[in-house]
Amino acid sequence: MLTAFARAFKTPDLRKKLLFTLGIIVVYRVGTHIPIPGVNYKAVQTCVTEASGNQGLFGLVNMFSGGALLQITIFALGIMPYITASIILQLLTVVIPRLEALKKEGQSGTAKITQYTRYLTVALAILQGTGLVATARTGALFSGCTAAPSIVPDQSIFITITMVICMTAGTCVVMWLGELITDRGIGNGMSILMFISIAATFPSALWAIKKQGTLADGWIEFGTVILVGLVMVGLVVFVEQAQRRIPVQYAKRMIGRRSYGGTSTYIPLKVNQAGVIPVIFASSLLYIPALVAQFAGGDSGWKRWVTANLTKGDHPVYITLYFLLIVFFAFFYVAISFNPEEVADNMKKYGGFIPGIRAGRPTAEYLSYVLNRITWPGSLYLGLIALVPTMALAGFGASQNFPFGGTSILIIVGVGLETVKQIESQLQQRNYEGFLR
Repeated sequence: MLTAFARAFKTPDLRKKLLFTLGIIVVYRVGTHIPIPGVNYKAVQTCVTEASGNQGLFGLVNMFSGGALLQITIFALGIMPYITASIILQLLTVVIPRLEALKKEGQSGTAKITQYTRYLTVALAILQGTGLVATARTGALFSGCTAAPSIVPDQSIFITITMVICMTAGTCVVMWLGELITDRGIGNGMSILMFISIAATFPSALWAIKKQGTLADGWIEFGTVILVGLVMVGLVVFVEQAQRRIPVQYAKRMIGRRSYGGTSTYIPLKVNQAGVIPVIFASSLLYIPALVAQFAGGDSGWKRWVTANLTKGDHPVYITLYFLLIVFFAFFYVAISFNPEEVADNMKKYGGFIPGIRAGRPTAEYLSYVLNRITWPGSLYLGLIALVPTMALAGFGASQNFPFGGTSILIIVGVGLETVKQIESQLQQRNYEGFLR
């Protein structure tokens, strides 16, 4: 693999792409440490130190921002508004006929949907930025920190608007950097930035586990977490690469004196067809009632129930709802992203058929049957992986930011595999052996 790295950097155009990607990553990481105007940086650092391992409701968003959210920097919102906008547009494509028609138009329609995603990203960034500034002003961003009320010393309208504008502009810059990587670098830009944001939190999370450990000055807990992480990565790689290949045969056709078709191929149905989307959906949905309860006034019964059951990751009610929501969203997302009837119609149009299955409706029913069968283990796998941080917390007192589990490990492995495949394909185009033998 090291030889493949050397060969990649020896190829001029590939070296240029790799260095460009690394340069954008450096710019992104520098931006995550530049505080926005109007913030008392010393108070923020004090509260971040006190809140280490106890980020509460903001843990997920802070992970996607590479720790920039709790630092209240210009890239505090990170890539999260773009992810949310992309998911919303993807769901609306199924519901709104206009968006569905745009999707079928090819490249021009995709460009239009991408433009809509950018507009929605800006709107969500304004909304989330306003919510973050309001939370920081009240001191609720770091509950229990004595310095929290002094994070935003000047609470005038001008300073508040300036802070929101800076965060929104930071989100736009992050979106632009991601698109630059996609156009001129290696891999999908947004995925690479997400990968870097999550990976950036690993060293501090691992060191926090070591400091909190009691066995052999914390080294036994540290080694155990590393070992669990390696096992988790191996399991995730195994399941993410697993797929059910449905054979497809294309009939031979004679057009004039030429013969067309007669080839054999397959439809790859992944065990985890939905990817990490169900985990993000479930986390976001459980995040909403807890956030509403935090800002709601008074002391009503529903607020007490939500605070008691949905704000602690190790509560049985939270664990059960989280697991069930992941399973539900796995089936939901697969249903809207893979249309068996459309696949069956396309196969029939081009003379393709599954051996032993009639073309048309029987093919669609067979595909739907197979998809439902493999989605069950995929959804259960997602639910179990997502609960690893909770089990680690209950098992040996690891911090809530347990790095090897849930959304983080799924994204890191998925993006890593995809990027390696892209580098490997570019190496093979130049008659090299590739990245992995």
